[in-house]
Amino acid sequence: MRGSRQEAVASVGAALQRYQRSVQAFDDAAARHLGVGPADLRCLDWLADGPKTAGELAAATGLRPAATTALIDRLERKGLVERVRSDLDRRQVHVRMTEAGQAVTWEVYRPLVEEGASLLDRLTVDDLDRMGALLDDMRGLTDRLRDRLVDGR
Repeated sequence: MRGSRQEAVASVGAALQRYQRSVQAFDDAAARHLGVGPADLRCLDWLADGPKTAGELAAATGLRPAATTALIDRLERKGLVERVRSDLDRRQVHVRMTEAGQAVTWEVYRPLVEEGASLLDRLTVDDLDRMGALLDDMRGLTDRLRDRLVDGR
């Protein structure tokens, strides 16, 4: 006999917590492997989507501007990122991952991407759509509650 909805929700919550801890532990190991700190790794993650301004990186990582500049300097010295002038506005500087930065981070995360994709093979397109929508809703909830903590509400 199946358990109650309350038991099922609690089980999913526990599974999500275990997954979140596992992801955090993997990211900690990835940062050590790459010789960077946790905030540096978050920055590289944001840059995987494409170049960002220092202000965008500060907002994304939750760091103050001076700390973001120091972070970019560290990653630049390691050859993982570079500063480039915007094609649209030469006054604006973007930070982007170098080819070397892309290569070393892909080396670390590629197995998760490739093997993770095979875990989704048993799901239908409808299942995947529902899962994507649920994850977006969960991210929205987390972002909203994070903002509340940051704002001191």
